[in-house]
Amino acid sequence: MTLKPQVYIARKVPAEVEDYIAQHCSYKKWDRLEPIPRDYLFEQLADCEGLLTSGTRIDQELLEHSPKLKVVSNFSVGYNNFDLEAMRSRRVLGTNTPKVLDDTVADLILSLMLSVARRVPELDRYVRHGHWSSKDDESIFGLDVHHKTLGIIGMGNIGQAVAHRGKWGFGMNILYHSRQRKPDAEQALGAEYRSKEELLRESDFIVLMTPLTPETRHYIGEREFALMKPSAIFINASRGATVDEAAMIDALRQKQIFGAGLDVFEQEPVDPNNPLLTMDNVVLLPHIGSATSQTRLEMGMLAARNLIDALNGRRPAQLVRELQSIYES
Repeated sequence: MTLKPQVYIARKVPAEVEDYIAQHCSYKKWDRLEPIPRDYLFEQLADCEGLLTSGTRIDQELLEHSPKLKVVSNFSVGYNNFDLEAMRSRRVLGTNTPKVLDDTVADLILSLMLSVARRVPELDRYVRHGHWSSKDDESIFGLDVHHKTLGIIGMGNIGQAVAHRGKWGFGMNILYHSRQRKPDAEQALGAEYRSKEELLRESDFIVLMTPLTPETRHYIGEREFALMKPSAIFINASRGATVDEAAMIDALRQKQIFGAGLDVFEQEPVDPNNPLLTMDNVVLLPHIGSATSQTRLEMGMLAARNLIDALNGRRPAQLVRELQSIYES
């Protein structure tokens, strides 16, 4: 009788995902909502060949505590938690869950755009606190979304899903900046390529969707906010550290821009003393871009399939690009 590989599930997953893993693996799990303590995880990984996680830093320290580890399956698109060099040196595979959440995250980005432009949370509080106003009171006016210019930095799958909604749902003019030109998006959406600086100057809505890398850390800072229109709305649903948060706070305070919609922050959970929490011209969400039951189930099943395929010697469908050489060599 062949022994099943031992894996550790280091985050809460849907029951269907756990059942699927149980069919193929022996497993232990962390099923609390709070993050798993690192020292405790080290203890659990001593005899594990696989790890399913999201956000856990996979570095030399962790790898030294998990001598049997063969694969880390990220329950997320981003994998900036991977120390890629350390994983390559140990020949540990890394996988992620792209594409299955594209439409869900794009929906959320549009909700942030609308909420900031029309001041929805602010005016919801206004009514709940017993206030009302004349329909001609300009102090509660917002901004139009339709037929405005939408600038997208990072025209990957999610960026293109946002562009599709903006173009066909709201008649928006689409600008984009990306490492590579996107001829298909230009053809299908009439999207126009711009330099970073041109996009910031011309756009009414700026959506940041770049991955977090050493090159994109604080990609948007004081200089970039100074280039934006006073009526611009800035949306970040990528990673918090892609933005210099202090510079953004200054830009919002000084009304260099109209407002911001944020699903990510430099520090998560957000510090209770963060000035963003007191600002009416900011809409804040707790990093919930993919948080619907259906999408999280699809992400979890993809993460589980990646994990099991790797443990059974099959090439995972979503092996991250930088670690593909491990499989090929």
